[in-house]
Amino acid sequence: MAALLVAFAAILACVAAPAHAQLSSLGAGQTGRPLSVCVLRAHPGDDPARLIRAPQRFDCTAKQTSFGPGDYWVISNPIDARPHEHLVARIGSVWQRNLSLYVLYADGYFAAMHDDNRGITKRIQLGAIVEHPLPHHPAKVRRLMWKVEGAANLRGIVMGPRLATQAESQRSNLAMGAIYAGFGGLALALLVYNLALWASLRYRFQLAYCLMVAALLAYAFTSSGALAWAWSDIANNDRLRLNYLLLTLACASALLFARAFFEEHVFGPRLRLLIRATVVILVGTGLFFVLFAPIGVNLVDRVYSWVFAGVIISVVATLWSAWRNRSNYLWVFAIAWALPIFAACMRVFANLGLIRWNFWLDNSTILSMSAEALISSVAIAYRIRLLSRERDSAIAAEAVARRLADTDPLTGLLNRRAFLASAIGREGPQTLLILDLDHFKQVNDTLGHDGGDEVLRVVARTLRALAPPGTLVARIGGEEFAVVTGMSQPADPNAVLTRLRATRMPFDLRVTASIGTATGALATEADWKALYRAADTALFAAKSAGRDRARAAPLAA
Repeated sequence: MAALLVAFAAILACVAAPAHAQLSSLGAGQTGRPLSVCVLRAHPGDDPARLIRAPQRFDCTAKQTSFGPGDYWVISNPIDARPHEHLVARIGSVWQRNLSLYVLYADGYFAAMHDDNRGITKRIQLGAIVEHPLPHHPAKVRRLMWKVEGAANLRGIVMGPRLATQAESQRSNLAMGAIYAGFGGLALALLVYNLALWASLRYRFQLAYCLMVAALLAYAFTSSGALAWAWSDIANNDRLRLNYLLLTLACASALLFARAFFEEHVFGPRLRLLIRATVVILVGTGLFFVLFAPIGVNLVDRVYSWVFAGVIISVVATLWSAWRNRSNYLWVFAIAWALPIFAACMRVFANLGLIRWNFWLDNSTILSMSAEALISSVAIAYRIRLLSRERDSAIAAEAVARRLADTDPLTGLLNRRAFLASAIGREGPQTLLILDLDHFKQVNDTLGHDGGDEVLRVVARTLRALAPPGTLVARIGGEEFAVVTGMSQPADPNAVLTRLRATRMPFDLRVTASIGTATGALATEADWKALYRAADTALFAAKSAGRDRARAAPLAA
């Protein structure tokens, strides 16, 4: 169910995304009084003063999108605004070449304002709203009329027209500024934090997440109209082209994040190839729109929309594979995309005309992006937590395996291999002590092998207790033990023998041992062989002298 839910969200988001790329935030235009409008195709020689006073030729019933691209007059319904108010006319920013606004007052006064594409940019407010302050006049405003030249009419000719006071406009900018500043601050904080984590942990999905957040931040900067404030000389259509490009980059980076976030076993060779191809096509389509939109924006926009619809294949394939391969992170993705799911559904319903546009609906993209970026950061923390657990388990298992490989399973001392690996190469003169239990076969015959094993464990505990710090203690044969110490803290063989005599053995059996010692270098394997031969010779001397005693070999060369 989670996979189907997220797939449904991706489908809806892809359908709604191109519409949002062109018309970023009509919801901000909800401030003020809404205006109903009528449309008339413009022809050379049209007199705006006559048209605004006699609007009988305007079509008030057909949808704006049914007229297609071209030049149009768009007139408002009669307005009865109070005089002496500082009024502004607000419409959504759409693809167009030139824009003019005509104002008719109750006393017959007629005012006009004309803007080319760069002039439109200078009128952009936060929320990508084109705002015209109306000339102050003592009479009431009777009608507004826009002339739109070069209208692409992808979603409409004049979108969301409203008449507001300057105070309402300022409150709208403050509200939108708070929303976008909140998202910008959140995105920057997440970006810096995850970049710092990536510098320490170097997980690939962290870098992909940072790329996604950066793309969303840049997209919000252009779609909000903030770019028009920062760069007032940019043509508005160029701002929209950049908005389309950044939207494709945001979508591509989101796919890369999903690719890096899910476990590697989720992606087979075909799915990996599909995602790579989708990312390349998305970026190429964004560049294609930037380059060719001025030539034929309607055709390019259609191609753009179909490519976004094609992203569904990659999204559904990824989520299906994650569900089929029982990914641990699928449910986290479902939670992270829950709000974008709802926002995308509402935007699609609005595009289909099933519900009306409103402020929060049309600004839902920025809000859902904020929630998605924040929850995805939590998902990253969850992923890192699981990876840390896996790493700790692997380290613990490796430590256990190494301990099992290096220790004698019966006594817990070093085995011969680990003992030699640690002993050979020690600096300075070393003392080697070899201990061999006396008549150990009789011990086994008397106590049985289990009793003999217990005797070996008691001897091992005794040696470990008497060993100075830095001493190596090992069982190197059946009943043969070895101890290596430095000259600064040598082990006293007689103290070892005394402790063994005093140690209680199983069934109070008396157990003794013989010890041979030798001192010399242990820098190489040849040194070990020479030192061992000397200690073994001393051990043989102790055995020959009657056992239960220690003998030392002369200092080895």
